[in-house]
Amino acid sequence: MSLCATFRSFIFLCIVLFGQAVFGQYKQTLVNTTVLLENKQKGIPFVGLDQLKIAVLGSDMEKYERFVQVAKLYTEVDSYSFLEYLNSEKKYNMLIVVGSMAELSDASDGLLKRAVEKKINIVFVAFDEVAIVNQRRKDLSSRFALLAQPDAREEGQCHAAMSLFGGAAITQGSNKTEQTRIQQYSSLLNDNAKAMQMLLKIDAVAEEAIHAQATPGMVVLALKDGQVLFNKAYGKHTYSDNEPTKATDIFDLASISKIVATTPIIMRLYDDKLIQLDTPVSHYIPALKNTDKASISLRSVLLHEAGFTPFIPFYRALKVGDLQQEEDEHHLVKVADSAYLRNNYYEDIMWPEMLRSKLGKQGSYLYSDISMYMMKELAEALTHRPIDSYADELLYRPLGMQTTGFKPRERFDKERIVPTQHDTSFRKVLLQGYVHDEGAAMAGGVAGHAGLFASANDLAIYAQMLLNRGAYGGTRYFQPETVDLFTSKQSQTSRRGLGFDRADTTSKSGYPSKKAGASVFGHTGYTGTALWIDPENQLIYIFLSNRVHPQVTNKLFDLNIRSRIQDVIYDFVADF
Repeated sequence: MSLCATFRSFIFLCIVLFGQAVFGQYKQTLVNTTVLLENKQKGIPFVGLDQLKIAVLGSDMEKYERFVQVAKLYTEVDSYSFLEYLNSEKKYNMLIVVGSMAELSDASDGLLKRAVEKKINIVFVAFDEVAIVNQRRKDLSSRFALLAQPDAREEGQCHAAMSLFGGAAITQGSNKTEQTRIQQYSSLLNDNAKAMQMLLKIDAVAEEAIHAQATPGMVVLALKDGQVLFNKAYGKHTYSDNEPTKATDIFDLASISKIVATTPIIMRLYDDKLIQLDTPVSHYIPALKNTDKASISLRSVLLHEAGFTPFIPFYRALKVGDLQQEEDEHHLVKVADSAYLRNNYYEDIMWPEMLRSKLGKQGSYLYSDISMYMMKELAEALTHRPIDSYADELLYRPLGMQTTGFKPRERFDKERIVPTQHDTSFRKVLLQGYVHDEGAAMAGGVAGHAGLFASANDLAIYAQMLLNRGAYGGTRYFQPETVDLFTSKQSQTSRRGLGFDRADTTSKSGYPSKKAGASVFGHTGYTGTALWIDPENQLIYIFLSNRVHPQVTNKLFDLNIRSRIQDVIYDFVADF
């Protein structure tokens, strides 16, 4: 270990022992040449992304394709030529107008007049020398903000887009800003021999996994100090088609749903003082009061120490007529393509079976999906909202997580979603955009333990918010103490936090990695996914795959693919 790394570990240990940890230490290494000349209402960087409907306009949008690509990594953005926008009926409240000063001068009076009449804010991004922009800035009236970026090539466009969204701090000129969101471009990789070694090593492990048919494809993403360090897709959607896996693809997260959907809702309820960890869950879920589960505390459920049955194969109890290929008024629960479950199966069969299920010894760690079924029931009872819509309103839309959610086929084209298993025992069809977990599917696709889908970039945003101890993009989502409590070791009998899994420093093989220290928290997913957050090293590691395709295989574990790639990333960041 380098002297720098040793000192960093010592400092982190002191913080853990003697004070509150300070997470989310953005460290910008790139030199951002963007200048913010005007910032009316202090609106740059943008806040409240869920309140903004943004369009990017220019005379030649192909020329500024990279700008739009980067902007779309932060939130939903449409793009038009000036003429296309004037002919569009869509409504926006924020226009980003890009181009050289000559191109911006060509922006018709009609565009500006329309924006003023409809009270639409305009940001001008002038790709020209600062002096030229300053000389002609009066030509651009009714602006919300004005930025100058002297480099119109891809890197300059990337810097300008990141500057608007807080992905890069603006350090030049009188209107300086701070970084508030993840940086989608890292200068740590520029002309760096170690970076090339990292790339080649990760490529080799990924190709090994695909060749061994451990998984048809995967996406690997890593962040260091708020900078995207590595983001690459490998392989194809399946072994039999030619659809290449893309970094923007949407994956079935499986049990990562526990920490990206259910647990954060519980954290919000804790923040709002609507729950107490040592109160019996039956206080919040009355159906438990007359069962052997009446005295179980909320804390023990989140720690998987309630003694719940680990797994109930609900689909094996289906009777003739419960599942059919055609939808009708009695079968409206779509569990896959051409597979419909009878109405209220969860309420009539599954939930009562969970209430009657055998209860084992309490106080010892026994991982059980029933825990998060219970947490979903609790969350919906207290919020009076389904967890899918509540999580979307609480987190996903405000954070700019555009792909994250349950039941993705209702929102995205099938081709954007990576297929999982060819189900031969229950639904008899290839699963694509329908949750792999049978119980979650039978619960309508929305469950506390599984059902969430997302892209790697979305998970990076969420993970950085946790690394920041609850803050992101100028908005606070959780109190820092709440993040510390739920993500730190809370069990006397296991490594677990509250809802969160944590690194096992006693593991001989290294879980989740030989290099992972005691601060690491996150979760894995049955479909071959992983999300790990390392406060000590300011590192986020995301691995998404469909290792269950076409059938479940353990090769991903046997070959230790996820951990080996994580080890390579740790080796690279050791000296930074």
